[in-house]
Amino acid sequence: MALPKLRSRLGEGSFVLSCWLGIPEPLVHEAFLRADFDVATFDVQHGLFDVGSLRVAIERAVLLNKPALVRLPIEDRSLGARCLDFGATGLIMPMIETAEDARAFVSAVKYPPVGLRSYGPTRAAQLHNYGNRGGYVPEARIETLAFAMIETAAALDNLPEILAIEGLDGIFVGPSDLSIALSGDGTLDPGSEKTEATIRDLAASAAAAGKIAAIYAMTAEDAKRYRGYGYRMACVGSDFGVLGAGAAALAKAASA
Repeated sequence: MALPKLRSRLGEGSFVLSCWLGIPEPLVHEAFLRADFDVATFDVQHGLFDVGSLRVAIERAVLLNKPALVRLPIEDRSLGARCLDFGATGLIMPMIETAEDARAFVSAVKYPPVGLRSYGPTRAAQLHNYGNRGGYVPEARIETLAFAMIETAAALDNLPEILAIEGLDGIFVGPSDLSIALSGDGTLDPGSEKTEATIRDLAASAAAAGKIAAIYAMTAEDAKRYRGYGYRMACVGSDFGVLGAGAAALAKAASA
């Protein structure tokens, strides 16, 4: 077992589907990890994880042969490097608004010469079966991914400069926050025409810059539509949503 070759999958024309997990419950993780998702994304920004539960979640994903991505808290670049040391394959940094933001993110999570990630992948090397920890480093330079979340008006204004940052592998679009930014009055409407058009444009801009376009999709239908726009990865739904909808459907069916 070595670091998952997620980069090649995202770049070869295939579409990668990720579950979205915010509940720090091992049995919930296992249910999603055993389902037919390609990747598991753990949401620390708005989820319920602490560092301990996040470490165990990443380990569980790796041991069940699924790449682990982590959406970090805003500006928590040090946790990003720790997540990679825990065994994660990729990171999503929210609220990237400028090239300077993107550059600082890359610097913290990429090994030299691209960045300044500190060396110490003891657990990552164990989990990914590198007998020599040094063997992890050259592969991590290629196979660990950094995504800048694009969700504000400033990020849209500075998009060309953000996409030009060396070592930034792609962008991750958050339709909800993006819709708030585009509305002009703080209205949440991820299905608006303006938001939808911007989502299409972002995929095209990323492709033109040679970057990977990824996105959060609220529903399976959204994920399929975004795939048609050129997105290479979609994180669909959430554990909170699936559990809530499943419980409600079961109760309704049983009481009808």
